[in-house]
Amino acid sequence: MDRNSYRIGVDGGGTKTECILVASNGEIVARHLAPGCNPNVAGAEQARLIITDALCALRAHPAVGSGVIEAVLLCMSGSRLYWQEFAASLDDFGRVQTVDDSLPVLELATHGAPGLVLHAGTGSFVAARGSDGAVHYAGGLGWRFNDPGSGYDLGRRAITRALLELQGWRPDSRLGPTVRDHTKLGPTADANAITRYFYQHTDPNRAIAALAPAILRLASEGDIQAHELVIESAGELLALAARVATRIFPDRPLDTLPAGLSGPILTHPVVIAGLAARSPLSLTPVTGTPIEGVHRLLLRI
Repeated sequence: MDRNSYRIGVDGGGTKTECILVASNGEIVARHLAPGCNPNVAGAEQARLIITDALCALRAHPAVGSGVIEAVLLCMSGSRLYWQEFAASLDDFGRVQTVDDSLPVLELATHGAPGLVLHAGTGSFVAARGSDGAVHYAGGLGWRFNDPGSGYDLGRRAITRALLELQGWRPDSRLGPTVRDHTKLGPTADANAITRYFYQHTDPNRAIAALAPAILRLASEGDIQAHELVIESAGELLALAARVATRIFPDRPLDTLPAGLSGPILTHPVVIAGLAARSPLSLTPVTGTPIEGVHRLLLRI
């Protein structure tokens, strides 16, 4: 990199868009935070507007001055084709490269070596790098089709259990009051009222995913139903990861592979302990945030 050149890295998810401006010495000189830009969630036009405004804001940062943007790395959720077409439309941003938003956390988990990462936030996915360097992606189907281990899946399972409890078909647990409190409908709200609340919500996937912290808290306090729910959900993601690892590394013992756990759900102590007891993989919590993974990748372009 020329001393007057800069690079921009972007972690574009469904919940937020985080960007960094990196100087020629590798130092992060500016950051920019914007709403989520997944076109499947925000819509195609809004996603384009969010990311364009973010890139232009960093290009206009005083640190750039008379310098130039020589490269942009877009690590994006949503349609690959959409972001490839967007990248091709950009002018005055140097070389623009698009990759899946799974690559930064895979970088944090394996440091460029063969291995895999399990990630769960609002959604979830498994990403793996084979011995040949090829990157593979599994899951990440989105909230409409269920992402196991994700905040949405935890919330969905809790609501299902709570509604059956309120209908009288399951024994009472702390999940029922927790879901009712989340809706703020009051202590007398029944199953029908809670169902209407989520079906009529303007942003139901996020409203459902927002239950995850409360469910994890119940699990950490020893609530049996919440603990079972959390481990069953995360366990489905673990099973997917084991299938991916077995296919990509057929001749390698799974417990010798770097396998990272990424995101606030999978790095929760309850989840780490629950998965470790049933995992054929040697699981290690990932330290660092996705934008730190973007930074590492940006320096290697």
